[in-house]
Amino acid sequence: MDNFIVSARKYRPATFDSVVGQLHITNTLKNAIHSNQLAQAFLFCGPRGVGKTTCARILAKTINCENISANTEACGECESCKSFAGGASFSIHELDAASNNSVDDIRSLIDQVRIPPQTGKYKIYIIDEVHMLSQAAFNAFLKTLEEPPSYAIFILATTEKHKILPTILSRCQIFDFNRIRVEDMSNHLASIAKKEDIAFEIDGLHVIAQKADGGLRDALSMFDQIVSFSSRNLTYQAVIENLNILDYDYYFNLVEAIKKEDAAEALLILDNVLNRGFDGGHFIAGLSGHLRNLLITKEPRTLKLLEVSENVKKRYLEQSSSLSSGLLLSALNIANQCEISYKTSKNQRLQVELALLKMCHIAAAIQLGINGVSTQVDQKKKLPSSVTPAAMPPVAAAKTEPSAPVVAKVEPPKVTASTAKPVVEEKKSFSSGKGWGSFKSAVEVPNLNTVFEEKVVEEEQENDLVQGTEFREVTFNSFIGKWNELAEKMKENNRITIYTIMTANPPRLQGNIIEIDVENAIQSDQLREGKIDMLNYLRPALQNFSLDMQTVQLEQAVIRKAYTSQEKYQAMASKNPALEVLRKTFNLGLS
Repeated sequence: MDNFIVSARKYRPATFDSVVGQLHITNTLKNAIHSNQLAQAFLFCGPRGVGKTTCARILAKTINCENISANTEACGECESCKSFAGGASFSIHELDAASNNSVDDIRSLIDQVRIPPQTGKYKIYIIDEVHMLSQAAFNAFLKTLEEPPSYAIFILATTEKHKILPTILSRCQIFDFNRIRVEDMSNHLASIAKKEDIAFEIDGLHVIAQKADGGLRDALSMFDQIVSFSSRNLTYQAVIENLNILDYDYYFNLVEAIKKEDAAEALLILDNVLNRGFDGGHFIAGLSGHLRNLLITKEPRTLKLLEVSENVKKRYLEQSSSLSSGLLLSALNIANQCEISYKTSKNQRLQVELALLKMCHIAAAIQLGINGVSTQVDQKKKLPSSVTPAAMPPVAAAKTEPSAPVVAKVEPPKVTASTAKPVVEEKKSFSSGKGWGSFKSAVEVPNLNTVFEEKVVEEEQENDLVQGTEFREVTFNSFIGKWNELAEKMKENNRITIYTIMTANPPRLQGNIIEIDVENAIQSDQLREGKIDMLNYLRPALQNFSLDMQTVQLEQAVIRKAYTSQEKYQAMASKNPALEVLRKTFNLGLS
């Protein structure tokens, strides 16, 4: 019986065109060979199993080939190609830096470089896992790497580029290898299965490619293992059983249970998964990936990011069409939080169960939010046509929380023609009061549906400003005289709030701009309400119709008053330390 050769060795690429998923690397190398612009040193870096050492061997064989083909490939028939294939080439040397990483090993390599090649044009040195060299070995290698003989070429390969000294990197042409795409990997596995007369299902090959995480060598190792397990019949079921992977059906059924708000079914699915020996963290990570795929399928432009077979892609499209993006995003957020806290939890199963229960109640929470909004709209529609927000008492018109005691005491008044006017006057007197301004800012919530209508009203109010053609220069003395007169008129009209703001701090005149200091945003809002009346008085009085006003909010330190007995005692003791001596002398306490 012939010795078995694993697929990773048996089907190792021998030409540039047979390399899988690294077209940007192979095209660059072929063009460099064709134009005879080869660097003295190459650095191939990337994840494991993506073809670094394979490309290094193909490059070494091709540049020493005696009969390079028209498409820049080695002929495989000349003496140099045959000796390389038989492992007997005297011009191509492979060195494993993991076991030859000392200064003496590099010195021995440098001595060999001085000897010209006996056959072929170049002497090529392939150093694998070059990041394992010691710092002293790197330093010993620097000069030779920078200025080698014309016939010497170095090809370095590594999986950890960050461990290599910058002085080495600067002397090499760097080629970054990509992870191999799932589609390319599954197609390559299918071609090998056909060559080996192995029956296969494309869904099973996709699962192998996903599990390999971009490494073709890992994929080929799993491929050989499953072929032996399934007696050369590679099915989807055989793959998930051998690789210990959760079936797609679990996640599709779980999402259906979440959509139907069937918490019992979701918990039973989790129990079945755990009884099969799967870890809860593995399960919740898979669920996150499933929800992510469902979100991706909601948008046609992102459908290409879904790395699954066509059959599974159809199932994703079908399920995502019946789910809202809000539900999927909320469930994905819950799954992500569960995955973060899973490892630190003492009761890990409870963490996953709690996450599933939350997901099953997402639809109800979303529906409750929608119903809450519609209920508020219905309540507004039920108001009598004669009652408008402007005609209602301030507390009743404001949108408050149900627990606010003020709202609970106010009964909606029956508004008639005779009572409408007093209600409006009551609102005006409240709004001019000192305490109502802060209460109003605390309870009123902006109505998003009418936010633009309010802006239109403000623009209309701006048009009420008096206009004129006089723009005389205003002196501060004349301005302050008219300002004081205006303040007295505000006081006579019972607009005490504006009067208080006007007299609290002296105003400033900056050209045509009147600056008024206010203590907080509430005072700024109150002053803005009287701005038009104030300007309509000042502009004609000062014969300057370009005057305008703006507020400047002062920064004030907040002084907290003493309320409790302890705080009051501490405040008195700080002023009179003898009080503390008296308390200790008679062993007094605070009631």
